[in-house]
Amino acid sequence: MPGKNQDLHGNAPQAAAVALLLIDVINDLEFAGGEALLPFALPMARRIAALKRRAQRARIPVIYVNDNFGKWQSDFRKLVRHCLEDGVRGEPVVQLLRPEEGDYFVLKPKASGFFATPLDLLLEYLQVRTLVLTGVAGNMCVHFTANDAYLRDFRLVIPADCVASQSREENTAVLRQMRRLLGADIRQSAAVDLRRLTRRPHHGGATQSAGTARAKSRR
Repeated sequence: MPGKNQDLHGNAPQAAAVALLLIDVINDLEFAGGEALLPFALPMARRIAALKRRAQRARIPVIYVNDNFGKWQSDFRKLVRHCLEDGVRGEPVVQLLRPEEGDYFVLKPKASGFFATPLDLLLEYLQVRTLVLTGVAGNMCVHFTANDAYLRDFRLVIPADCVASQSREENTAVLRQMRRLLGADIRQSAAVDLRRLTRRPHHGGATQSAGTARAKSRR
Protein backbone atom coordinates (compact mmCIF):
# COMPACT_ATOMS: atom_id res chain seq x y z
CA MET A 1 0.00 0.00 0.00
CA PRO A 2 1.45 3.42 -0.91
CA GLY A 3 2.29 5.81 1.91
CA LYS A 4 0.23 8.88 2.70
CA ASN A 5 0.70 11.64 0.19
CA GLN A 6 2.65 14.45 1.84
CA ASP A 7 2.56 17.03 -0.92
CA LEU A 8 -1.08 17.58 -1.98
CA HIS A 9 -0.28 16.10 -5.41
CA GLY A 10 2.61 18.41 -6.18
CA ASN A 11 1.18 21.61 -4.68
CA ALA A 12 3.04 21.35 -1.40
CA PRO A 13 2.12 24.04 1.11
CA GLN A 14 4.53 24.99 3.83
CA ALA A 15 3.80 23.38 7.17
CA ALA A 16 2.39 26.01 9.51
CA ALA A 17 1.03 25.98 13.03
CA VAL A 18 -1.36 28.84 12.22
CA ALA A 19 -3.73 29.62 9.34
CA LEU A 20 -5.67 32.78 8.55
CA LEU A 21 -9.24 32.10 7.36
CA LEU A 22 -11.19 34.71 5.38
CA ILE A 23 -14.83 33.67 5.62
CA ASP A 24 -17.31 34.81 2.93
CA VAL A 25 -15.40 37.97 2.07
CA ILE A 26 -15.81 37.30 -1.66
CA ASN A 27 -19.37 38.43 -1.45
CA ASP A 28 -21.55 40.59 -3.68
CA LEU A 29 -23.69 41.61 -0.66
CA GLU A 30 -26.70 41.55 -2.97
CA PHE A 31 -29.09 40.04 -0.45
CA ALA A 32 -31.54 41.22 2.19
CA GLY A 33 -29.38 42.77 4.88
CA GLY A 34 -26.42 43.34 2.59
CA GLU A 35 -26.91 47.10 2.62
CA ALA A 36 -26.87 47.11 6.43
CA LEU A 37 -23.74 44.93 6.46
CA LEU A 38 -21.69 47.05 4.04
CA PRO A 39 -20.81 49.95 6.43
CA PHE A 40 -19.34 47.40 8.85
CA ALA A 41 -17.77 45.20 6.18
CA LEU A 42 -15.68 47.98 4.63
CA PRO A 43 -13.61 48.90 7.72
CA MET A 44 -13.42 45.19 8.51
CA ALA A 45 -11.94 44.55 5.04
CA ARG A 46 -9.24 47.18 5.57
CA ARG A 47 -8.22 45.53 8.85
CA ILE A 48 -8.23 42.06 7.27
CA ALA A 49 -6.09 43.30 4.37
CA ALA A 50 -3.50 44.59 6.85
CA LEU A 51 -3.66 41.35 8.83
CA LYS A 52 -3.25 39.33 5.65
CA ARG A 53 -0.08 41.24 4.74
CA ARG A 54 1.33 40.48 8.18
CA ALA A 55 0.36 36.82 7.82
CA GLN A 56 2.17 36.59 4.49
CA ARG A 57 5.31 38.04 6.04
CA ALA A 58 5.06 35.47 8.86
CA ARG A 59 4.60 32.65 6.28
CA ILE A 60 1.10 31.91 7.58
CA PRO A 61 -1.18 30.37 4.92
CA VAL A 62 -4.25 32.36 3.92
CA ILE A 63 -7.41 30.35 3.21
CA TYR A 64 -10.54 31.82 1.65
CA VAL A 65 -13.55 29.88 2.94
CA ASN A 66 -16.46 31.02 0.85
CA ASP A 67 -20.13 30.33 0.16
CA ASN A 68 -20.98 29.00 -3.28
CA PHE A 69 -24.20 31.04 -2.86
CA GLY A 70 -26.34 28.02 -3.69
CA LYS A 71 -24.96 27.71 -7.24
CA TRP A 72 -23.51 24.25 -7.50
CA GLN A 73 -22.02 25.13 -10.90
CA SER A 74 -20.11 28.12 -9.53
CA ASP A 75 -16.39 28.20 -8.84
CA PHE A 76 -14.24 30.53 -6.80
CA ARG A 77 -12.70 32.44 -9.68
CA LYS A 78 -16.12 33.03 -11.19
CA LEU A 79 -17.31 34.45 -7.86
CA VAL A 80 -14.34 36.81 -7.75
CA ARG A 81 -15.00 38.03 -11.31
CA HIS A 82 -18.69 38.54 -10.57
CA CYS A 83 -17.91 40.68 -7.50
CA LEU A 84 -15.31 42.78 -9.34
CA GLU A 85 -16.97 43.22 -12.74
CA ASP A 86 -20.75 43.25 -12.32
CA GLY A 87 -21.26 46.47 -10.37
CA VAL A 88 -22.38 44.75 -7.17
CA ARG A 89 -22.66 46.25 -3.70
CA GLY A 90 -19.77 44.21 -2.30
CA GLU A 91 -17.22 45.27 -4.93
CA PRO A 92 -15.19 47.62 -2.66
CA VAL A 93 -14.81 44.87 -0.08
CA VAL A 94 -13.59 42.37 -2.68
CA GLN A 95 -11.23 44.97 -4.17
CA LEU A 96 -9.51 45.18 -0.79
CA LEU A 97 -9.44 41.42 -0.29
CA ARG A 98 -9.03 39.95 -3.75
CA PRO A 99 -7.15 36.62 -3.63
CA GLU A 100 -3.49 36.44 -4.60
CA GLU A 101 -1.19 33.77 -5.97
CA GLY A 102 -0.43 31.31 -3.21
CA ASP A 103 -3.71 31.73 -1.34
CA TYR A 104 -5.92 28.71 -0.76
CA PHE A 105 -9.67 28.54 -1.20
CA VAL A 106 -12.48 26.26 -0.08
CA LEU A 107 -16.09 26.53 -1.26
CA LYS A 108 -18.73 25.66 1.32
CA PRO A 109 -22.41 24.78 0.77
CA LYS A 110 -23.59 25.77 4.26
CA ALA A 111 -22.71 28.16 7.06
CA SER A 112 -19.75 26.27 8.55
CA GLY A 113 -16.45 26.18 6.71
CA PHE A 114 -16.04 22.58 7.82
CA PHE A 115 -19.39 21.14 6.70
CA ALA A 116 -19.03 19.02 3.52
CA THR A 117 -15.75 20.75 2.52
CA PRO A 118 -12.08 19.69 2.29
CA LEU A 119 -11.05 22.26 4.94
CA ASP A 120 -10.28 19.55 7.52
CA LEU A 121 -7.96 17.78 5.08
CA LEU A 122 -6.18 20.99 4.03
CA LEU A 123 -5.57 21.99 7.65
CA GLU A 124 -4.26 18.51 8.39
CA TYR A 125 -1.73 18.73 5.55
CA LEU A 126 -0.72 22.19 6.67
CA GLN A 127 -0.33 20.91 10.25
CA VAL A 128 -2.39 23.82 11.58
CA ARG A 129 -3.45 23.93 15.23
CA THR A 130 -4.44 27.60 15.60
CA LEU A 131 -7.01 29.34 13.42
CA VAL A 132 -7.35 33.09 13.00
CA LEU A 133 -10.95 33.59 11.86
CA THR A 134 -12.11 36.71 10.04
CA GLY A 135 -15.01 37.69 7.81
CA VAL A 136 -18.79 37.86 7.62
CA ALA A 137 -21.20 37.48 9.10
CA GLY A 138 -19.93 37.25 12.64
CA ASN A 139 -23.20 35.92 14.00
CA MET A 140 -23.66 33.37 11.23
CA CYS A 141 -20.86 31.83 9.15
CA VAL A 142 -17.97 32.95 11.36
CA HIS A 143 -19.83 31.65 14.41
CA PHE A 144 -20.71 28.29 12.85
CA THR A 145 -17.13 27.82 11.62
CA ALA A 146 -15.76 28.72 15.06
CA ASN A 147 -18.06 26.18 16.73
CA ASP A 148 -16.88 23.41 14.42
CA ALA A 149 -13.24 24.43 14.87
CA TYR A 150 -13.68 24.30 18.65
CA LEU A 151 -15.09 20.76 18.41
CA ARG A 152 -11.90 19.81 16.53
CA ASP A 153 -9.69 21.25 19.30
CA PHE A 154 -8.26 24.16 17.31
CA ARG A 155 -7.09 27.17 19.24
CA LEU A 156 -9.16 30.17 18.10
CA VAL A 157 -8.16 33.78 17.51
CA ILE A 158 -11.03 35.95 16.24
CA PRO A 159 -9.90 39.59 16.01
CA ALA A 160 -12.90 41.73 16.93
CA ASP A 161 -12.21 44.35 14.24
CA CYS A 162 -11.90 41.70 11.50
CA VAL A 163 -15.44 40.34 11.89
CA ALA A 164 -18.64 42.11 10.81
CA SER A 165 -22.38 41.52 11.23
CA GLN A 166 -25.45 43.50 10.22
CA SER A 167 -25.37 45.50 13.45
CA ARG A 168 -22.74 46.47 15.98
CA GLU A 169 -24.86 44.96 18.76
CA GLU A 170 -25.13 41.56 17.06
CA ASN A 171 -21.40 41.52 16.37
CA THR A 172 -20.44 42.44 19.92
CA ALA A 173 -22.78 39.82 21.38
CA VAL A 174 -21.46 36.96 19.25
CA LEU A 175 -17.82 37.90 19.87
CA ARG A 176 -18.43 37.81 23.61
CA GLN A 177 -20.16 34.46 23.26
CA MET A 178 -17.27 32.99 21.28
CA ARG A 179 -14.82 34.27 23.88
CA ARG A 180 -16.86 32.87 26.77
CA LEU A 181 -17.91 29.49 25.33
CA LEU A 182 -15.15 28.71 22.82
CA GLY A 183 -12.20 30.30 24.57
CA ALA A 184 -11.55 32.54 21.56
CA ASP A 185 -9.04 35.37 21.77
CA ILE A 186 -10.95 38.40 20.46
CA ARG A 187 -8.36 41.14 20.89
CA GLN A 188 -8.04 43.76 18.12
CA SER A 189 -6.05 42.66 15.08
CA ALA A 190 -3.18 45.09 15.70
CA ALA A 191 -2.59 43.39 19.06
CA VAL A 192 -2.41 39.87 17.58
CA ASP A 193 1.22 38.74 17.53
CA LEU A 194 1.21 36.36 14.57
CA ARG A 195 4.84 35.36 14.86
CA ARG A 196 4.36 34.47 18.50
CA LEU A 197 1.34 32.34 17.58
CA THR A 198 3.46 30.35 15.13
CA ARG A 199 5.94 29.55 17.90
CA ARG A 200 3.37 28.72 20.57
CA PRO A 201 2.88 24.97 21.21
CA HIS A 202 -0.63 23.54 21.07
CA HIS A 203 -1.90 21.68 24.12
CA GLY A 204 -5.56 21.14 23.32
CA GLY A 205 -5.80 24.90 23.47
CA ALA A 206 -9.41 25.52 22.53
CA THR A 207 -10.87 23.18 25.12
CA GLN A 208 -8.47 24.28 27.81
CA SER A 209 -9.03 27.98 27.10
CA ALA A 210 -12.79 27.61 27.14
CA GLY A 211 -12.68 25.81 30.46
CA THR A 212 -10.45 28.54 31.87
CA ALA A 213 -12.79 31.23 30.56
CA ARG A 214 -15.82 29.55 32.14
CA ALA A 215 -14.01 29.18 35.43
CA LYS A 216 -13.10 32.86 35.44
CA SER A 217 -16.67 33.87 34.63
CA ARG A 218 -17.90 32.05 37.76
CA ARG A 219 -15.51 33.90 40.08
